[in-house]
Amino acid sequence: MMGDLSIRAGDRFERLAAVAAHPLAELLQCPKETGDLLTGASQCIDFDGGQVVFSQDGPCSGLYVVVSGDFVRKAERFQMRVTLGPARAGDLIEVAAALGDGHHTYTLKAVTPGSLLLLPLGALHQAFASHPPLRMRLLEELAREVSRAYITCSLSRVTPARRHSAGATRNQGQ
Repeated sequence: MMGDLSIRAGDRFERLAAVAAHPLAELLQCPKETGDLLTGASQCIDFDGGQVVFSQDGPCSGLYVVVSGDFVRKAERFQMRVTLGPARAGDLIEVAAALGDGHHTYTLKAVTPGSLLLLPLGALHQAFASHPPLRMRLLEELAREVSRAYITCSLSRVTPARRHSAGATRNQGQ
């Protein structure tokens, strides 16, 4: 029993260490000068639980980094509301809007009180000019985000079907 507690404490320590404060240059894997440019232009914005940070299709001000708190991403697709998943400390938010046409692709809402770091679009474009691989790094992050969302959606659709078909198979054999 005591072994289980130490494993849980160790897991908790690793999770806390993973979200500890890191310089932007380290988070974005860019040179210190580029990180300093973004840090100098960044703004920290606090939110209360239940507050909408931004709305789908609204203008994007830049790239967001979750500093603290829990947020949820929701979108309206094909006349349905879809929960895209949580956003937690260390997550990059709205990479697609920052790299794309500048309009939010989903709505972000604070679940608990928290704060976000906003990296304004102008500073991002300067960072891309001074360190072009940063744009590719963010495209890679966007690809991972899309892949995670696809897997989440696929699992939520497939899981009930499997349970239902497994139950039907058991009942047929009885």
